[in-house]
Order: sequence, then C-alpha cells, then structure tokens
Amino acid sequence: MAQSTFSGTADTSGSAKSLIESDRVEGTAVYGADDSHIGTIKRLMIDKGSGQVAYAVMSFGGFLGLGEDTHTLPWGKLTYDTGLGGYRTDISSDQVKGAPSYARDENYDWRDRESERKLHDYYGVSPYWGL
Repeated sequence: MAQSTFSGTADTSGSAKSLIESDRVEGTAVYGADDSHIGTIKRLMIDKGSGQVAYAVMSFGGFLGLGEDTHTLPWGKLTYDTGLGGYRTDISSDQVKGAPSYARDENYDWRDRESERKLHDYYGVSPYWGL
C-alpha cells in the first residue's frame, strides 16, 4: 500500500508522472482509508483565476448512473495512490453522505465563500484560497 499524506498532490514516487489530463481523472475511483471503494470522480472544479483544482465532484451509489448522489470534496482531501490506481481519502462514505452537497443542476452560487467555508470546515481542511 502506498503511503498517503492526504495533501491533494499526485504521488510522484516511483515512475508515475506528476501531471494528468483532466479527462483521465474523471471516472477514477476514490477509496477510503480502509481501501473500500467509496465513489468515483465525476468532474473537477477549477479556480479560474489561479488554475488550481479546488474540488472533485464525486458520485456514489446508484446503478449505471441512475439514483447516484454527488458530493463535492475539497481537492486537498485526495491523494493519488499508485497501488490502488485511484485516489485515497481519509474520510468514510458515511461522512461523504452527511456532507453539504452542491449539485450541478441546483442554482448554487460558487462565489459564496461562506458556503465553501462550511464545506471545508466539515472536512477539516483549509480553504484552497487561503484565509
């Protein structure tokens, strides 16, 4: 099992490349600390000003796209694990299910820093934009 720091950066140990195309991230599995599959990355949210990946929108549950839920995870909660071939996080599927959710089809205003701050507080990670 690869060592994980939950820094949100790619694991550059070994021969893995440090950059990856965004379309290759979409569909990648997300595993909890116990190696259980908790979801799949559906899309990335990128800060237009800095170019930094801010969030991964993760889907879980459902079958063939029906009945699935989506939740937004701060990118800093994910670390690529070459041994698993996916992203690892220190959160459980139950924590994800209880997290604030911002669906794409909702009229959510991503300029609302207070809502983003609540999401970061829930996951216990510093906001990507600093304080």
